[in-house]
Amino acid sequence: MDSISSILNQFKDKQVLIIGDAMIDAYMWGNIHRMSPEAPVPVVDIEKRESRLGGAANVALNIQSLGAKPVLFSAIGTDHYGDVFMMLMEKQKLSSEGLQRLSDRNTTVKTRIISDNKHVLRVDEESTKPITEHFVATELEVLIRSKKFDVVIFEDYNKGLLTEKLITKAIQIATELKIPTIVDPKKDNFFAYKGVDIFKPNLKEIKEGLEIEFDVLSESELSKNVAFVLEKLNAKGILLTLSEHGIYYQSKSKILRESAHKRNIVDVSGAGDTVVSVAALALACGLDDDDLMRIANLAGGLVCEKVGVVPILVEDLINSLKK
Repeated sequence: MDSISSILNQFKDKQVLIIGDAMIDAYMWGNIHRMSPEAPVPVVDIEKRESRLGGAANVALNIQSLGAKPVLFSAIGTDHYGDVFMMLMEKQKLSSEGLQRLSDRNTTVKTRIISDNKHVLRVDEESTKPITEHFVATELEVLIRSKKFDVVIFEDYNKGLLTEKLITKAIQIATELKIPTIVDPKKDNFFAYKGVDIFKPNLKEIKEGLEIEFDVLSESELSKNVAFVLEKLNAKGILLTLSEHGIYYQSKSKILRESAHKRNIVDVSGAGDTVVSVAALALACGLDDDDLMRIANLAGGLVCEKVGVVPILVEDLINSLKK
């Protein structure tokens, strides 16, 4: 326990590059007292609105709240929401040096309508067209080479920033500079992340990536399918989150698994962001695979007890480890 707490305290010495799709998580909080006379839908009386940093920007917040220094590389629009995003970054004291503002692109906004601490509806405003501008890759290379990063996180939401070309280039540079890499993938570029240290899909993502269904409770089916992904990507390890079934890690030499902790689950939004953030810092600190998996599992569960997308605090993580 003392050893793990000591390593968690080393998080503050790490500098992390997050490459991925950033967005605004907007919230409309209210109450439902009646049904609409116009259609069979509830009427939500809105009492409060809030905008938060989401997607790869939420990973940056998690990294910051864990005591490390994040640098976010992403693309947003020059629209009104892009201005709001920049103000949120400034408010949170996050660096905007890696942000690319594109005039032909909308800033992604996900608006959640919540009543009685439950999601009623989500409305998405976004652009998912792949970003092909050459200067984006050039800016990324300059950024990676100009700083001493301890780990690189790829946060893929299929919004267009992480093209196969950009992914390949970034992994190539990170490998050259001996920077460990970890990926939170989505379906479109699932098998593009060749040679990374840790590949972290959830159960839905690995099934979509493989385009198959399998029984997660069958150890043989699970290990066979994960082994296929491991070999095809030539990754060092696969960290697979299994929702209520816990977490699973597989490398060429070992298989590890831990059950989910009993919790009062309120909202799973952002849990994957927290898992990849904690796992990335654990990777940067040199934790062994077992401790990395267990701490990431604990962290992901902790944020599910809170409403909305929120970052985790290192103090909460240490207190939970002590318990």
